[in-house]
Amino acid sequence: MHPLQSPVLKCLEARGFFHQCTDLTALDTLMAKQSITAYIGFDLTADSLHVGSLVPIMLLKWLQTYGHKPLVVLGGGTTKIGDPSGKDEARKMLTPEAIIHNKQAISRIIQRYLKVDDSDNSAAFIDNAQWLDELSYVSLLRDIGPHFSINKMLSFDSVKLRLEREQNLSFLEFNYMILQAYDFVELNKRYQCRLQLGGSDQWGNIVSGIDLGRRLLKQSLYGYTSPLLTTASGAKMGKTASGAVWLDANKLSPYDFWQYWRNVDDADVIRFLKLFTQLPLETIQDYSQLTGSDLNQAKIVLANEVTTLAHGQAQAKQAEETALSTFKAQGLGQALPTFKLEQTHVEQGAGLLSIIVALGFAPSNSAARRLVESGAVKLDQETIHDPKKQILIGDFTGTNPIKLSIGKKKIGVIQSSYVK
Repeated sequence: MHPLQSPVLKCLEARGFFHQCTDLTALDTLMAKQSITAYIGFDLTADSLHVGSLVPIMLLKWLQTYGHKPLVVLGGGTTKIGDPSGKDEARKMLTPEAIIHNKQAISRIIQRYLKVDDSDNSAAFIDNAQWLDELSYVSLLRDIGPHFSINKMLSFDSVKLRLEREQNLSFLEFNYMILQAYDFVELNKRYQCRLQLGGSDQWGNIVSGIDLGRRLLKQSLYGYTSPLLTTASGAKMGKTASGAVWLDANKLSPYDFWQYWRNVDDADVIRFLKLFTQLPLETIQDYSQLTGSDLNQAKIVLANEVTTLAHGQAQAKQAEETALSTFKAQGLGQALPTFKLEQTHVEQGAGLLSIIVALGFAPSNSAARRLVESGAVKLDQETIHDPKKQILIGDFTGTNPIKLSIGKKKIGVIQSSYVK
């Protein structure tokens, strides 16, 4: 590989972000001599991102740290189509109101990571519906269509894999790569954007945009992709047995978010420190020397750093203090997930399975039932084997809460305002 000159590209390579680049030598030369504008697109299919989106977010953060300008393209237009990359079937169509709601929620999440001010490299948030909603179909066919080869489009993984599995690919989805390519052209015309970043599954779409820019604008554009991450166990990043690890505190508490990072596999902790924090590599190298139980120090640092970026330093500190109180002092910390027994529960109680689901420890009653039947669930220190168990007012000692634990790592609190 050509020895890199650009500080930001050297940083990204050293921290594990590099997978592919369309012309690394030319991009390195350009970024070594001037600041550029780069973008990543986020479709608005949900009202939160999960930790699987942290790699592209951190890519933008590092670019901004080194003086380049990040564009966050929110797919108000492309969300109406649906990206077939990595999908076995078409996405559910969303209403315009849902797309607007999701755009506002995702914008708030990403703004925590990027500087938004009046500086030259302030992050900008742009909705591609600005230009995609205004396109004339006939004009698009005439002006853009001739530059796309059906033969080449069929060769891209996002299309080829769906067809090989004989899974339906709609004409609507087939147009997605054309619209994403057109985004790059518009971003270059409007904002002088030269670089598109994304995961390795976006390679075909990125290359299409670069090719379209060369044909329409006679402009050299670049693409840079990061590897799609899995954990050491082979699981997809951001997925757990109890559901997605969301970046929105309303969907996953900061404490549970902190716990996700505190409990990563030993084999992942150093790699994650490089990818998801801005700690100096020299410091991370020191942590890499730790082994056995000493490696827990590095996991706590990882949890604190990532939670601080996502939710703020105060929430990270409270999560650590709660963990210390809960697991070392056998107490009940303030940030633990809590279920409150309401007036409606006075006579009949609340079902244990529904409480487990409400606390976020299982995605469904059937999954909660399996946890109970396996002996993984305790109320205070008593193992519960009956999935029909009801929590009643009489189970409380005064106003003291009941600790619900699943294994050693998931702790919740059941509270009641009623005195026994």
